[in-house]
Amino acid sequence: MTPRPAVRAARAAGRRVPARQAARGAAGPALHEATAPSLPDAAARRRFRTALLAWYRRHGRDLPWRRTDDPYHILVSEVMLQQTQVDRVLPKYEEWLAKYPSLEALAEAPETEVSRTWYPLGYNIRPRRLQSIAREAIAHFDGRLPDDEATLRSFKGIGAYTAGAVMSFAFGRRAAILDTNVARVLARVFLGRTADGKGPGTRHLWAISRAVLPHKHVFDFNQGLMDLGAMVCTARKPRCLVCPLARQCVSSPLHRAGAARSPGGHRAGVAGQSGRKPHGGETR
Repeated sequence: MTPRPAVRAARAAGRRVPARQAARGAAGPALHEATAPSLPDAAARRRFRTALLAWYRRHGRDLPWRRTDDPYHILVSEVMLQQTQVDRVLPKYEEWLAKYPSLEALAEAPETEVSRTWYPLGYNIRPRRLQSIAREAIAHFDGRLPDDEATLRSFKGIGAYTAGAVMSFAFGRRAAILDTNVARVLARVFLGRTADGKGPGTRHLWAISRAVLPHKHVFDFNQGLMDLGAMVCTARKPRCLVCPLARQCVSSPLHRAGAARSPGGHRAGVAGQSGRKPHGGETR
């Protein structure tokens, strides 16, 4: 191991270097590399994609915003689904688009009327943000939502997840997503823990989401991630026995049972990681 430049300079000048400082200088870079977040290896990514896409094509939900590629309609659905269950959003989505079928119609509507139309979904900052986005699109983007992530994220109210959703669902781009459901699936499958995509480790989960994203079938893949988190890999009482990822999920009892029987023991399928002790089930 090579000492840090400061340690080498001190030794060259004949100064005494404390043992602790010398050890830090030699071990620092290696320690940093060893603790850097790891990503799923190529084989784990392929297994994950294949299983998820096959499951989604059999079990994916038929939802109205999945039958359109209109960026505005998809944006409306994504904003409505923030902190709100699908069954509550369905009737309001149809009502909203009947009243405000375009960005122009929403931009021109009275603000008090927009707020009343949103009721009773709650989180009432959301309709104001939607109308603000509509007005900005009319004023600066010829009445359309832009199709690049950086510009989308310049709108107040469009964060990384919403931009990724619009990019992949409306414009067919290869864009990763990370909401509460997706974060829970990725954290359980690859890290053996639970997560909601908001606390420590969120950057690592975003990196995993980008790593597992296929180059084709991005729409189905991202929708499948969300459906699996909503229908199978739920926050409470996950249905591991019917999960298509059970045998590769380090949190699953089926994976742990298979690992215990195999000669190599537990294998997480994450490059650079081994011997991680998975958590069993939900901790929330």
